[in-house]
Amino acid sequence: MARRKKGRDLHGWVVFDKPIEMTSTQAVGAIRRLFNANKAGHAGTLDPLADGILPIALGEATKTVSWLMEAEKVYRFTIRWGVSTASQDREGAVIATSDVRPSPAQIAAALGQFIGEIEQIPPVYSAIKIEGARAYDLARDGETVELAPRPVVLHAAQVIDCPSEDQTVIEARCGKGFYIRALVRDLCQALGAEGHVSALRRTRVGPFHENDAITLPLLEDLSHRDAALERLKPVETALDDIPALAVTEEDAHRLRQGRAIVLLPHVVAEFRANARPRTIAGEDQSRAALAIHRGLAIALGEVRAGKFTPSRVFNLASSETEM
Repeated sequence: MARRKKGRDLHGWVVFDKPIEMTSTQAVGAIRRLFNANKAGHAGTLDPLADGILPIALGEATKTVSWLMEAEKVYRFTIRWGVSTASQDREGAVIATSDVRPSPAQIAAALGQFIGEIEQIPPVYSAIKIEGARAYDLARDGETVELAPRPVVLHAAQVIDCPSEDQTVIEARCGKGFYIRALVRDLCQALGAEGHVSALRRTRVGPFHENDAITLPLLEDLSHRDAALERLKPVETALDDIPALAVTEEDAHRLRQGRAIVLLPHVVAEFRANARPRTIAGEDQSRAALAIHRGLAIALGEVRAGKFTPSRVFNLASSETEM
């Protein structure tokens, strides 16, 4: 006897405004229960001490998580000057103090040296694995943790507020794998000061912006009124910067079977005009495109030699409109 599937076939993205103290795993569980979805996952962990955008994928949207993981992110964070902690956040043990209070101009000037592609050493208190163990677990056990520097990109960073001489608010736009706590650690060193991250909020992940985000209380209220689906964004939202190919019903049928389709010359030319270099999960995806039929995502795939070959097919025909 076949096992009964738990939950419903719901497909799309929830732009969740994760509260402080909630883990990313807990957030996925909460959203999955509210929507009664049979499959869910998140695109990019957000620390329990941070709040803000945590995109959560339901159903077929989980097939696009790796694409959103590569997206640019924007953070707004506050540095508390005068005290450095072991974890570079407000919960860590104090390891150093200082009376140095950098001016906004000094902070802005120092930020400049971190713009662009840099080598960044991740924080010791991070989820990076060392021989199977999390770095933060080793650090909490008193072991010496040494992490190798990694190439990361900081696209922009600017001082946006200074509530007091002890606090500075900065906004940063960065790429995948960038650690704000590591930036603050290195910024303090460059300024000859001590400091830590006292508040951190993620305000954008790729196409998902802060004004799109929804809180847990509001989602719970919508769920009680059978209106939560109103805040579910289409699967293809995470693929907004990938060239789209409009395909016929016949071609859509072939793609759903995993078969390649032949593209007309003008479609190939349009694709080439919109394509750009990109790497997803370590693989070259410069030829990637999204096939769409009547506004519905059909498949992700590759354009090569005048053909489109599907790599991920979306099973969205039996649409998810019932709640």
